[in-house]
Amino acid sequence: MSPPPATACPSCNQTTASASASPASGSICPLSPPLLLPLFLAVTVPRCLFKSKKMRFPKRLCLSLFCPPEFRFVLFSPNCFRLGTVHSCAASRALGQFLNGRRGFRSARGAYHLPASFTMDGTGLPGEISYSQISTCTDGGQHPCIWPSLEGGRGIDIGKQIFCNRSLNMKSIAAIGFDMDYTLAQYKPDTFESLAYEGTVRKLVYDLGYPKELLELSFDWKYMVRGLVLDKKRGNILKMDRHKYVKVAYHGFKELSKEDKVAAYGSTLTREAFDEPDYALIDTLFSLAEAYLFAQLVDFKDNNPGLFPVGTDYSRMYKDVRAAVDLCHRDGTLKQMVAKDPKRYINEDTLIVPMLKMLRDSGRSTFLVTNSLWDYTNIVMNFLCGAPTSDGSSSSNFDWLQYFDVVITGSAKPSFFHENRSNLFEVVPESGMLLNTDNGSPMPQVSVDIPSTMLYVIFICFPFMSPSEVDLVLTKKVGSDSLKLPLKSLKGTCRVFQGGNVAHLHKLLDIGSSSQVIYVGDHIYGDILRSKKVLGWRTMLVVPELEREVELLSETRDTRKQLRLLRSERDCIEDKIHHLKWSLRFEGLNADEKQMLSCELEILESQREQVRFSHQQAQRECHQKFHKVWGQLMKTGYQNSRFSHQVERFACLYTSQVTNLSLYSPDKYYRPSEDFMPHEFDILAI
Repeated sequence: MSPPPATACPSCNQTTASASASPASGSICPLSPPLLLPLFLAVTVPRCLFKSKKMRFPKRLCLSLFCPPEFRFVLFSPNCFRLGTVHSCAASRALGQFLNGRRGFRSARGAYHLPASFTMDGTGLPGEISYSQISTCTDGGQHPCIWPSLEGGRGIDIGKQIFCNRSLNMKSIAAIGFDMDYTLAQYKPDTFESLAYEGTVRKLVYDLGYPKELLELSFDWKYMVRGLVLDKKRGNILKMDRHKYVKVAYHGFKELSKEDKVAAYGSTLTREAFDEPDYALIDTLFSLAEAYLFAQLVDFKDNNPGLFPVGTDYSRMYKDVRAAVDLCHRDGTLKQMVAKDPKRYINEDTLIVPMLKMLRDSGRSTFLVTNSLWDYTNIVMNFLCGAPTSDGSSSSNFDWLQYFDVVITGSAKPSFFHENRSNLFEVVPESGMLLNTDNGSPMPQVSVDIPSTMLYVIFICFPFMSPSEVDLVLTKKVGSDSLKLPLKSLKGTCRVFQGGNVAHLHKLLDIGSSSQVIYVGDHIYGDILRSKKVLGWRTMLVVPELEREVELLSETRDTRKQLRLLRSERDCIEDKIHHLKWSLRFEGLNADEKQMLSCELEILESQREQVRFSHQQAQRECHQKFHKVWGQLMKTGYQNSRFSHQVERFACLYTSQVTNLSLYSPDKYYRPSEDFMPHEFDILAI
């Protein structure tokens, strides 16, 4: 079949391929400025403003009032239109934005239903990805298929699955939010955590006066895990179960005996809460380096007490470590290094853009709420979402904003979720300048005098103009190169803010109920607990360690069955021992009978010790397969760990990577597995 004939747009002389038959002679760009003259109050722009070959059409768009005869369309799917005589330079997407006020139409539940996008010539915009371009599953599932692809949703590997604690129907979700650090951006622990560790040590030595011998210390990024608790007063690192019983404890790097654990944490008249100010929770991946350094300082102080000033205790050392970490963040030590070479410190994930595109095409609003400021956020998101250049790096621009409705930087979570902070500033992406807002609405800048004749251009033409064209008009008409308006806001797409609180976010997204929002983060306290407990948002926790954990669980299935058998055998032997002891104590037995029972008791006690030793050894070996020191992340012995208890309480969903969302239907109904009480387990468990 021959390709469609090429036609030229008279306004821009751009030659394009028609979607169907060639237009009649003398046809023009359907939405070129002369035809828009009545609508736009006779404001004419000197050249064609509509360069996009990528077009989006809302499902409920009506063109009858503004469309010339050449502009025809036929509906061929629920989400797309097939166009008749339309030039690729036509501003079809701009017209849709103008008529609808947003990029999609409003549904009954408040969500924005986005139109599916397609390319007239099959190429698409730079950086945009169509579902047909997503690679199929290869290499044994190493590259999973996203759900909209032909092979999507089939046989998701257990390490990529999303696990459900509470029922969640995604059809009820209108907005999906994301944290950036350790959620969208997964940092490499061997490089990023080492960078944080080295920067903290230097701050301790050169800024806080600690011994220079600390500069010789090295960092093992695999040693610490999330879910640990630091005892600031005693210099101990603890792992406890969901009932807050300490099961594993180290003083520095020295393991505490059972007697020492009981003496410190099990012989008090009142239960410890294990909370601030005497304890610190290691519940984020950012905290692993400082926890390791604290353990090193405990050992170093115990072995070299004379190198520390008098009165320096473990609590003071932890406080100084925290101060050094804060110094690294405030002076930009960490972020400057990451900005210079993001690829060295951040894992690349090619599924982020397809995931965001799928969620937006499904009708959801998307937003980003991060504690990082705009300059760093833009660098990281460009790396994650930007189109790679010839040298393998990512282009530096603002194209990634097309995947979000609202971006809030410098949010200061968790106070963002529960404090009524009133200062919300809009960020000008090009300059980073902050503009005052009235609860998110633009405020006039009295220091800038814009001629009244420019209001026609600003409020009518800007939505269809590119940033360079806006700059050109402003420079000519206003006569000031320094004037920078919030172009993204004027273009009706993503708006970038700094500060504010959750009430501002709800207003910006037009959220009617907090249950319509799901937020994805990595921090139990900063992202999940507050948003769930205070707001009632639905939540999803990203646990990168989970992928390896579930794979090891599958590998150790037979070992765990053997552990259950050994435990059952141990219980059976102990029951026999208790019965014999009872008989020897209370039943009237003659000397021979007592002798026989005593011999039998000795044999059973010997068997019990053998089984106990075998059970403990097998259990220790099983846990060491997960981690040589701390064992399984989600377990402490046979009980759920404190960390897993928090995951169960506050995370509606949890998974190993944020992009696992792309492997499931955006309308999926997530249902939890059945809960079992101990009396039900042996009867009902399958």
